[in-house]
Amino acid sequence: MSAGAGGVLIVDFGAQYCQLIARRVREMGVYSRITVPERALFTLDSMRPGAVILSGGPRSVYAHDAPHLPAEILERGIPVLGICYGLQWLTQALGGAVQPAAESGGEYGRTALEVVGDHPLFRGVARNATVWMSHGDKVAALPDGFVTIARSTPCPVAAAADDARRLYGLQFHPEVTHSEGGTELLRNFVVDLAGCPTTWRPRSIVEDKVEAIRAQVGEDGEIVLGLSGGVDSSVAAVLMHRAIGDRLHPVFVDNGLLRQGERDGVEALFRDHYHMDLEVVDASRQFLDGLAGVTDPERKRKIIGRIFVEVFQERARSKRKAHFLGQGTLYPDVIESVAAHGGATATIKSHHNVGGLPEDLGMELVEPLRDLFKDEVRVVGRELGLPAALVDRQPFPGPGLAVRCLGEVTADKLRALREADAIVRHEIESRELHRDLWQYFAVLLPVKSVGVMGDARTYENACAVRVVSSQDAMTADWELLPVEVLRRISNRIINEVKGLNRVTLDISSKPPATIEWE
Repeated sequence: MSAGAGGVLIVDFGAQYCQLIARRVREMGVYSRITVPERALFTLDSMRPGAVILSGGPRSVYAHDAPHLPAEILERGIPVLGICYGLQWLTQALGGAVQPAAESGGEYGRTALEVVGDHPLFRGVARNATVWMSHGDKVAALPDGFVTIARSTPCPVAAAADDARRLYGLQFHPEVTHSEGGTELLRNFVVDLAGCPTTWRPRSIVEDKVEAIRAQVGEDGEIVLGLSGGVDSSVAAVLMHRAIGDRLHPVFVDNGLLRQGERDGVEALFRDHYHMDLEVVDASRQFLDGLAGVTDPERKRKIIGRIFVEVFQERARSKRKAHFLGQGTLYPDVIESVAAHGGATATIKSHHNVGGLPEDLGMELVEPLRDLFKDEVRVVGRELGLPAALVDRQPFPGPGLAVRCLGEVTADKLRALREADAIVRHEIESRELHRDLWQYFAVLLPVKSVGVMGDARTYENACAVRVVSSQDAMTADWELLPVEVLRRISNRIINEVKGLNRVTLDISSKPPATIEWE
């Protein structure tokens, strides 16, 4: 199926779990797309979805600045499921009443749910399930036509339905793993009640993407692509190459901040195996010169981004017949740029994908992955025949080892970090422990400590080992490797890497920490 036809449109009222709703729907084999309330009708008309899901949100529906939808969206005859704030918006928009849960102060965390009757929305869900609640308001009176189909002790309307209009609402969050039967409940709505086709599959995605690239570029168009060697740009490169062959011109910029063997691997795969017109630009000296004396993480990122733009822009303009710019933009990047929550958000750190190419480059963007999540990109990569070592590789930040080399970045510190990181990766991957991990790497710390090697006193740097599990990098838990593996990593780093005499273990979760150190 093509993206959108018969899929699910998700309206984001500012929910922290909105992307999770989209992922749960796609895991069923149904295409999903996220939009903001202001664009909901426009997207509805262009997408023609088979169902609409209204997300939760941090506001109260009766507040003066609460996000709202045009009520017309409820008159299209499309099944609608409101979750948390979504249920409260449905209630208010259709004449019901929402008020603060003053007596209970709201519900937060795991809550016992009692299913009322035998509604098909709850088919396969335990009658006394535990679900995840997170709300300070409650439905005080349902609109005409609605009936209660589930409740909890503090919340008399935990789920409601108007079968005649195919409108449904949940006060809890079925998308989170804490809600028992949540996946079954979403499937009941999307597949059974709304009838959305489960045809969102890797093979159809590949075919659709290849045809879309050909249609956009035409018979004579050429694409220049910034190839980093990561999963996203690699999958984009193979899709574009399948679509237009030698009219694709990948450019790999060696910034000197790569992991061990990175450049050789890119050349072997894309130039030797896929026979692409790959250009490798060694700009390592430019990057190191630009970073000399710089210690502030944000300044590092901006310098790396600026130099990358300068180098890539020069090479892109040399491809005089290429009027298209290829990028490996993913769906989370697109969603985040919409700023559905409204208002200003704190800058935790600049995005890892350095670049930000200027508009005056005069090239039309080709972004075949812009409606896919990371796990879907990996599936497409497997369908395209990319090697597992690349498809399953851990995410690597755009600024490279610079954000893992705390303090000033120098050639000698990068050498030590590169060697330590290679040891961490080898010891984990050789035992196939990486399959359940999101990222695992070494960090060079600007800390020196006393050590003893042989009969000599040393005073050298320390490094930290960071190992985390995650689904989408929005949250992450630290993971403990087997003791014998940690011992092997520590022994090898201290004995084999010149300049390091101490290894520490990072046992911080995200939040409050971030996955990367800078």
